[in-house]
Amino acid sequence: MSKTVLVVDDKKELRTMVKAYLEAEGFRVVTAADGKEALFVARHEKPDLIVLDLMMPNMGGYEFIRAHKREADTPIIILTAKLEESDKVLGLELGADDYVTKPFSLRELTARVRAVLRRTGRGPVEPEVLRAADIVLDRTARRVKVGDRPVDLTPSEFDLLAILMAAPGRAFTRSELLDRLQGDAAEAYERTIDVHIRNLRTKIEPDPSKPRYVETVYGVGYRFAEE
Repeated sequence: MSKTVLVVDDKKELRTMVKAYLEAEGFRVVTAADGKEALFVARHEKPDLIVLDLMMPNMGGYEFIRAHKREADTPIIILTAKLEESDKVLGLELGADDYVTKPFSLRELTARVRAVLRRTGRGPVEPEVLRAADIVLDRTARRVKVGDRPVDLTPSEFDLLAILMAAPGRAFTRSELLDRLQGDAAEAYERTIDVHIRNLRTKIEPDPSKPRYVETVYGVGYRFAEE
């Protein structure tokens, strides 16, 4: 089930942009134009996370946090154009979990949303052992078998395969795969995903030139084949 994110900002263009991007990344998104509207939406939609601008009319971000925290303990990421450290500190002291300074990249915001959801225990619970086609992937032991054959994968290749196997048939963009990778896989260039996929195919595919498991979705990225 998709996680619900409430985006609160008085600028319609920013709300629309963030909503479209997060929805493309698999989230359900609701919006509000100020703190008062956000309180109403939060009560009815029960979001899993709130992305909150600090400077808004009617009810600003600080006041919203105070009011909302009396009703629920929803994780909050604050958006602020202010550069003063005291503004960020105050937001965190009031109960926010993270902050992003404007201007920001949508990729960075999405990565922070996922990180906060994981850190607060609201991220999706994923099975430890994934099975698809004749591949078995054990997250705990960090082992992969294709049929009865053990396959030795790098951390990047293992994590990529786990992401794809967890959602057979779903097309992932290179940007999304890059955001989800951790450790030494978090390079700055989307095309590094192509290199990891090519190496992964060499190790798991019967014929890497005609992929059976990891399919290319042209113009988008990659997906694990549905059975």
